[in-house]
Amino acid sequence: MHWEQLLSLKRQGDTNKRLRKEQDDTRLGFEVDYDRIIFSSAFRSLQDKTQVIPLSKTDFVHTRLTHSLEVSVVGRSLGRLVGKKILEKYPHLQEIHGYHMNDFGAIVAAASLAHDIGNPPFGHSGEKAIGEYFSIGKGKQFKDQLTDKEWQDLIDFEGNANGFSVLTGSRPGVEGGLRVTFATLGAFMKYPKESLPKKPTPNIADKKYGFFQQDKAFFEEVAKELGLIPNKTGNDVGFERHPLAYLVEAADDICYTIIDFEDGINLGLVSEDFALEYLIKLVKDSIDSSKYNALTTKEDRISYLRALAIGSLINDAVKVFIENEEAILQGNFPFALTDKSKYKAQMDDIIKLSVKKIYQSREVIEKELTGYQIINNLLDKFITAYNNKHEGKTSNFDNLLLKILPEKHHLEKDNLYSRLLHICHFISMLTDGNALLYNKIISASNN
Repeated sequence: MHWEQLLSLKRQGDTNKRLRKEQDDTRLGFEVDYDRIIFSSAFRSLQDKTQVIPLSKTDFVHTRLTHSLEVSVVGRSLGRLVGKKILEKYPHLQEIHGYHMNDFGAIVAAASLAHDIGNPPFGHSGEKAIGEYFSIGKGKQFKDQLTDKEWQDLIDFEGNANGFSVLTGSRPGVEGGLRVTFATLGAFMKYPKESLPKKPTPNIADKKYGFFQQDKAFFEEVAKELGLIPNKTGNDVGFERHPLAYLVEAADDICYTIIDFEDGINLGLVSEDFALEYLIKLVKDSIDSSKYNALTTKEDRISYLRALAIGSLINDAVKVFIENEEAILQGNFPFALTDKSKYKAQMDDIIKLSVKKIYQSREVIEKELTGYQIINNLLDKFITAYNNKHEGKTSNFDNLLLKILPEKHHLEKDNLYSRLLHICHFISMLTDGNALLYNKIISASNN
């Protein structure tokens, strides 16, 4: 892979090449990506989507929106620091093509901002609830009418693939979705493969999948433009990662490891003594003990340690990336950057404690169970009504239900796979609160 291709400013539908040296630096294309994402309705909906604690109204607990903003800030720092080193190593990128270190930061920040944009309500249990509706629920009836890969898209419903649809999907009058640059799409694509074969290798890029069958053709167009390295044979489609996708992943890993832990401490699920014990290992080289001891509240002390910990992990991730940059460009780095971090053991200890104390806490489990029931009910009712409409046999209930479907989702879909995925996409774009409201309306109408 070559940085000149990887930093492509092309957008969906472009016929002319966009050159970096011809860009207006006051409105740089990569920064436009960030603006388009942050002004989108899909991004705004993240303000009422679960990060750790579902349906929490506590002001210091993170939602998907605050998490995504923080990941983008960390991503920007990672991108700029890496960009500075890349331009020093390949000066022609700046001298001939006009790239600046801030371009790298802008790309990673935009992709990081969008990294959760396709996630359903109720956290990762929302993805599992959609998948299990098809694998073990009423959706099983559709299996024989779909191809193996279409079926896998549904039973392993994936927020990353759904996010690619959000960023690129067309509807009447809105061609190409948000039309972000191919460089940003490449950085966004943490798992540049289709749903089958499932986890064919231990390569981090094969851990999940990154696009639905309906988006396959455009995904391949983006990969070809960026010069990504194909790594599948026969009829299977998959590629090695865009190098900047490693930085997006690292930004996410750093934030959820440290900030979810901070949420758990502030909620009282993890004791402050644990926080000091675990975080001090990350910050022992940078902590100012007198400043720390002068802080009088738990929230301030934890905030100070969190900021230092994130700084340590950023610098380490940049070091790992630069040391392995040539292997990454050759498609020979099948790891996450944090897998090779000198702080890996400390991060693993924090995650292990978070799983025990936070992710498996009674409050989280109870809310996830509620989410499972709600998503299962919404899928069942909307899929039935949508399919009945296509077949011309709607009941009065079906007609009433479809009237509350938002206008932009009133689309005709000719084949079953498209209809099923369309409803899954609609439900995945609901906030936690709207999913509760829709479920309440449907349940009340059935009584």
